[in-house]
Amino acid sequence: MSTFQLLLFLISAVVFYLFFKQLFSSSYPKRGVDFEAKKDDEQIGAITERNKTFSEPQPQISRITQLIQMADTAIEKEDYVEADKALSSANIIEPENQEILLQHGFVLLTLNRLEDAKEVYKNLLALNEQEDMAHVALANVLHKLGEDDEAKKHHLRAIELDKNFAPHHFNYANTLYDLGEKEEALQYYKSTLNVDSTLEEAQKMVKELS
Repeated sequence: MSTFQLLLFLISAVVFYLFFKQLFSSSYPKRGVDFEAKKDDEQIGAITERNKTFSEPQPQISRITQLIQMADTAIEKEDYVEADKALSSANIIEPENQEILLQHGFVLLTLNRLEDAKEVYKNLLALNEQEDMAHVALANVLHKLGEDDEAKKHHLRAIELDKNFAPHHFNYANTLYDLGEKEEALQYYKSTLNVDSTLEEAQKMVKELS
């Protein structure tokens, strides 16, 4: 046996010795023990804790919610032109959203776009005839447009739908007063106070007309 062969033999013997020593010892890594996760949310490898590795996704705000928020902010700033733009876009996305229609009608009325406001309130009532706030708002628009017979009908319908809401009585009384129908106006100023006796404007009108 040559010196080189003897060297290879010794190396092989050492490798086999170390291999079998490790194999029969209790120190080798055991699946599910040495590498067992210590926490429910801990992972093996480079990723350890999920909350440190992955950021939580931010909740997505829908376009309609964004537009409503934009309109609310604009109204707070009394920027009714911007509010109209936001609500017009919102109406395109959800044409049957009653809250949007009611708010848009208010904005249009504030901008003195009476015909547009009238159309919006009519669309709302076509969706929900029971919406008393739409009736009274439409009545106010119709009164400004000189369509007083129709205005009276919607005032009365608003009162019919919610008799316990004092502003409905008061708004109708104001319309009657503007039309010179003071005796009937007095009746509704009084009915306003029957619902809410604290309204000072109604108290003044009752004193004036009594």
